[in-house]
Amino acid sequence: MKPITQILTAVSASIFTSCASAEPLVIGAAIPTVSQVNQNDQEVRIAEVGASGYLLVYFYPKADTPGCTKQACSLRDSYASLTDRGVKIFGVSGDKVAAQKAFKDKYSLPFDLLADSDAKVINAFGVPNMLGISKRQAFLFKDGKLVWSDLSASTEKQAEDVLKFLAAH
Repeated sequence: MKPITQILTAVSASIFTSCASAEPLVIGAAIPTVSQVNQNDQEVRIAEVGASGYLLVYFYPKADTPGCTKQACSLRDSYASLTDRGVKIFGVSGDKVAAQKAFKDKYSLPFDLLADSDAKVINAFGVPNMLGISKRQAFLFKDGKLVWSDLSASTEKQAEDVLKFLAAH
């Protein structure tokens, strides 16, 4: 049974990775000029928000699932430390507005969640995705330019990873 599991895992990983529409952003890249609606169905222009100061844009597969909840709650629990350093945060997934609103409300998330059901943001950032489900990744911008990325973002240590970077810079 083990060889079958390995084959299925390799095929799944190959399919998932091949669905990305662009290469991931590289250090120094500008924030993609893309907008999307948040959990309140209000348009958010990501590049405008991130034009000055720090902006963390993190991607997660699906709202209110175990890993995604740990990732979001990590950022929620460290929100004061992050905002004290000037970091604004957007969470992005392929979920619809209602699912993002329910997720935000259920876990008292103090930052906007973008409902990227058409994958505009996911594709603009070069995040691998399959059928609207994105890979877990994170991008930190300073004054509109990418300064740090995590292409295999952590769940419960997402905030810790960002804070480590900020402490070193």
